[in-house]
Amino acid sequence: MTTKELSRRTAVDVLGAEPDDATLRRFLHGLPGVDAVGLEQRAAGLGTRSIKTTSKAWALDTIIKLIDLTTLEGADTPGKVRSLVAKAKTPDAADPSTPRVAAVCVYGDMVGDAVSALGGLHGDPDDGLISVAAVATAFPSGRSSLAIKLADTAEAVAAGADEIDMVIDRGAFLSGRYGLVFDQIAQVKEACRREDGSYASLKVILETGELNTYDNIKRASWLGILAGGDFIKTSTGKVQPAATLPTTLLMLETVRDWYRGTGEKIGVKPAGGIRSSKDAVKYLVTVAETVGEEWLQPHLFRFGASSLLNDVLLQRQKLTSGHYSGPDYVTID
Repeated sequence: MTTKELSRRTAVDVLGAEPDDATLRRFLHGLPGVDAVGLEQRAAGLGTRSIKTTSKAWALDTIIKLIDLTTLEGADTPGKVRSLVAKAKTPDAADPSTPRVAAVCVYGDMVGDAVSALGGLHGDPDDGLISVAAVATAFPSGRSSLAIKLADTAEAVAAGADEIDMVIDRGAFLSGRYGLVFDQIAQVKEACRREDGSYASLKVILETGELNTYDNIKRASWLGILAGGDFIKTSTGKVQPAATLPTTLLMLETVRDWYRGTGEKIGVKPAGGIRSSKDAVKYLVTVAETVGEEWLQPHLFRFGASSLLNDVLLQRQKLTSGHYSGPDYVTID
């Protein structure tokens, strides 16, 4: 049975009918509405929680282990990717106890360069190795034919990508064509199939900054999970607002409700705009308080970031030395 067929079977079990437009609309619009004021107050309250000084070292190391170190620019070169991988492998050359990041995230045509540069450290981040994630499906707009999206995905997987970050068709979603969005996610998941029959992990990017309302974000989160996504991800990082604490809290609540109903754990990835250790700690607290500390591992939670790592390293150096180092004490890439 293909993953598309499995996704459809799971959806039928949850929905009670085939996941067509009418059934999905009835289910998604039947979800309880989001209390925006309540959500933002909960997020603000969680954001004020502090952690004990003795826990700060643990928190900083945990953040590093959950980072997808990212470069997604049109000017990316093999050399820049190799530099990014070097930083991922050895975040702080002065401190060999510094953990590695979870993954490097690149465009599909850079996957081979990332795999080659990782060498023997390419592997499962739950085992202390580093995955390669590739954005696909005409990232960041998603404006292409399904055939191109599937080819984009399959090519990245064939090149060695362990994870695919796909974008949903926001135009289709906002116009209520939920069946189309479901089918595209399910087919992209099937395109993640490797020759040995295993599958690359699929992160479904909702691009929350374009969905306009919390209700839409909740519906898109459920749709991404129903269709077979292994993760739901906030943003491409190319649209503002990107990741926010209330949006991430809402997605974590959706994952929690899915787990309670099905026993299946789905990952969450806030991406874009998380630049400081202080902000990242707020996300750790939100995860722990919403779905539990068991979600604080690479196969269930990630930070999509390009500059967060350096701030975490500076904070880590402060704990060791007792004073802040300047930005020259960490590498630019």
